[in-house]
Amino acid sequence: MTLTHADVQANGITAHTVSVGEGPLVLFCHGFPESWYSWRHQLDAVANAGFRAVAMDMRGYGGTTAPEQIGAYSMSHLVGDTVGVVAALGAEQAVIVGHDWGAPVAWYSALMRPDVFRAVAALSVPYTPPIGGLPPGFSMNALMQSAAGDREYYRLYFQEPGRAEAEIEADMERFVRGFLYGVSGDIVEDGVHEQGWAGYFPKGERLVDQLVVPETLPNWITEDDVAFYVGELSRTGIRGGLNWYRNLDALPTVLAPFVGAVIEQPSLYLAGEYDLVAGNTEEALAGMRATLPNLHALQVFSGAGHWLQQERPTEVNEALLDFLATL
Repeated sequence: MTLTHADVQANGITAHTVSVGEGPLVLFCHGFPESWYSWRHQLDAVANAGFRAVAMDMRGYGGTTAPEQIGAYSMSHLVGDTVGVVAALGAEQAVIVGHDWGAPVAWYSALMRPDVFRAVAALSVPYTPPIGGLPPGFSMNALMQSAAGDREYYRLYFQEPGRAEAEIEADMERFVRGFLYGVSGDIVEDGVHEQGWAGYFPKGERLVDQLVVPETLPNWITEDDVAFYVGELSRTGIRGGLNWYRNLDALPTVLAPFVGAVIEQPSLYLAGEYDLVAGNTEEALAGMRATLPNLHALQVFSGAGHWLQQERPTEVNEALLDFLATL
């Protein structure tokens, strides 16, 4: 099927969208450091099932506006973007699907705007409900620093404006190749890491130097795929994507009005066995069963890593289509 590229005006920005098919809208949201392209294996499958499948470049990426200001990447802005894109596409409602950073955007879009998002599916990042009663001055960054101790942690490494940009953009191809391989299931299956990379590395060192660049790409990613990601990130720079991380401390304030609210819509969660980046612990998975009353399924794919919809496209498509068929 032919993909249609279009720019739409939404929430004060220009959002680049890629669509195929006709029918009820399914909106796909990618994560770091990707683009609409990370959903390339899902678009036709969902369209062929009778839906209008639309993947967007998220704020800061690809063909979508990339504001310089850190504060322009709060969860309020990101949810506003998804709501605005649905409206700009001429739809009243959508099913929202997110991976990596796109997952919390999908979760909180469903929480904040149940009138717009009639169902939600997320990959790799479990749902965390808004937490009330936090002490004054609570800082997620401080909490992560305490856990990291004398180590560097990638989310903290991303906090200092300019540092990560300079080091990553100096060798974007190494970063893309190493990051794609580094949190995939292949790095475990190949015996490079025992359980997967959890994001920690020695203090003061560069992230790009920690990444293992494979001699041969895993079979789920091609040289053309790498070239696409490198080209997009080299053209736009990586600051926009990093600014998402720089809003972590603002998240509890954004979510405060929704403490106690429940995602009542049908939901789906998919994760890879070796995905350690996003905290897929037994506790987190059990928590979702308790906090999502209409959880259709919670599936962990054996041997898979963080890039789930690319590593296991057939299985992910089957799970998504099974979920969509129930709506």
